[in-house]
Amino acid sequence: MVVLRIRNVHKRKYALICLCIAGFIMYRYLGMSGRGRRMSRKVGLCANTSQFTLEGEPFRIIGGSIHYFRVPRAYWRDRLMKMKACGINTLTTYVPWNLHQPEREVFNFQTQLDLQAYISLAAEMELWVILRPGPYISSELDLGGLPSWLLQDSSMRLRTTHPGFIQAVNTFFDKLIPKLVPLQFKKGGPIIAVQVENEYGSFAKDQSYMFFIKEALQSRGISELLLTSDKHKTLKSGGVDGALRTVKLQKLNQRNIQELTAIQPNNPTMVMDYWTGWYDIWGELHHVLPPEDMVSTVREILRRGMSVNLYMFHGGSSFGFMSGALANPSYRALVPSYDYDAPLSESGEYTSKYHLLRDLLSRYKNTGGSDSLPDMPVLHYREAYEPAIMYQHLSLWDALSFTEGPFKSAKPVNMENLPVNNRNGQSYGYTLYETIITRGGLLQSGDNVRDRALVFVDRSYIGLFKRQSLELAVPDGKGHRTLSLLVENCGRVHQGRELDKQRKGLVGDILLNNIPLRDFTIYSLDMKPSFLDSLYQAPWKSLSETPSFPGFFMGRLFAYGYPSDTFVKLPGWEKGVVFINGLNLGRYWSIGPQQTLYLPGPFLNSGINQVIVFEEQEGDFKVHFEDEADLGMAADIQ
Repeated sequence: MVVLRIRNVHKRKYALICLCIAGFIMYRYLGMSGRGRRMSRKVGLCANTSQFTLEGEPFRIIGGSIHYFRVPRAYWRDRLMKMKACGINTLTTYVPWNLHQPEREVFNFQTQLDLQAYISLAAEMELWVILRPGPYISSELDLGGLPSWLLQDSSMRLRTTHPGFIQAVNTFFDKLIPKLVPLQFKKGGPIIAVQVENEYGSFAKDQSYMFFIKEALQSRGISELLLTSDKHKTLKSGGVDGALRTVKLQKLNQRNIQELTAIQPNNPTMVMDYWTGWYDIWGELHHVLPPEDMVSTVREILRRGMSVNLYMFHGGSSFGFMSGALANPSYRALVPSYDYDAPLSESGEYTSKYHLLRDLLSRYKNTGGSDSLPDMPVLHYREAYEPAIMYQHLSLWDALSFTEGPFKSAKPVNMENLPVNNRNGQSYGYTLYETIITRGGLLQSGDNVRDRALVFVDRSYIGLFKRQSLELAVPDGKGHRTLSLLVENCGRVHQGRELDKQRKGLVGDILLNNIPLRDFTIYSLDMKPSFLDSLYQAPWKSLSETPSFPGFFMGRLFAYGYPSDTFVKLPGWEKGVVFINGLNLGRYWSIGPQQTLYLPGPFLNSGINQVIVFEEQEGDFKVHFEDEADLGMAADIQ
């Protein structure tokens, strides 16, 4: 009897412990906040009055943009904790189609691109989410986030109801949207709103297109509040019935807000993108917005009772060849840093903007349920490692046998139509075109080089083609000689009405003495990880005093203990790409403004790390590592 009683007592204890554990798990993973757990989650975010309501309660969106694809996954939690500690209550992020579907039959929602994990982490951080799934997102990405294989169709009309585009969107959304539906507010998740496309008012080539995108979202199960977002001049043409219009701006102008309220007088007013800074362009200055200007505008937005999203709260980096470009008034490519002069720097450091913003937002009570903000997370350590001395060299010409191909063609073939990557074409990087010539003379590009081309005769450099220089003298010579054009895609335009014209490589004839060149051998140099891996078998040579260019240079970075963040600096180098342990950090270019590439600690191994630099023209043979970013000489945004 005593034994039974003891057993029953133990059973009750075990049952109590199990109940406590189960209760903790439910509290930890199923609830958003104290308020969120009490919500019935039947109505969601509503915009039927002059103020937002969330499940019937007044709600103001104080949002911030952080893009999961621009932040190392190991740092997602750190960046969201810093967002929460600043007083932000809503995370916004774009979804880049080109990264999630790099080929027609290839989808990637893993590791760095695990969108579901990112949204779930936001829920754990007690942040609401506004999702912006495109399909076009702009975001200063190559082709505005659209996959380049769409351009294989010579009749393609992007961002319209062109059959080829619609079919591709449907295929992508069939994969993407089912992953998001369970994460909506009414299903217990953090997603309170979804944006339909992005800034369509500035494009507006097809009146039925926005309705198609809206239906594509809703028919697949999106049931939360829908938004559109445009600059004030294009608000009317960018909207769609059934979606709340929001505005993008940097300077708060009363007339701009009046235009929005005139269109929808009985709805909440939201600045969907308040630009906290700006992106940078090669050959120009680093753009900054004074902290006092930023915080005074945010203060005025909040004083007027409006909702706001800070674009960007933390910009991060456009690693690899992710960056876009501008078309007007002339072609200009963007740098890989997406620091954006945001409240959190590219490497996650606090700035004066962050501190001023935190002080302002601490006065608002709708940031998470408690009267005080969470403590600011401790910053990561940064280290200036010893320089990596380049000790091996591989000529570009010796690397060609490790490319996919080569391919023969009577006429030039643009990058997107090359029969590589399972016939999806080449998206990024360089393409080498070679043909035989028998005489010298005047070489004319006819503006068919996209975007830069180093020109060689028998592998000796003779000059450069770019958008503004259309002619080049080819020296006379005897017999058959090889003419080579190494063409770089510097980034496809990310906005504007010229998206359909963003094919890269040689997009038409090159003339020698007014005669089109023919019979090309073409090499695809997209610099993908598989290509870098294959170079282990290449005939690397010890570095001589006069190595040939273009070429690959190899060195080693030693990181002892737990690797720290650092910044790659290349004084004495001209233009090229940096790879660390096979990962493409991005382009460098001596013309600036950006002088350093952010190298996150999680990209490094404890011990030896491989450094490979692809340099086009001139190198110092030493790669430096600094403990501070250098984004170049700054200039206030005008």
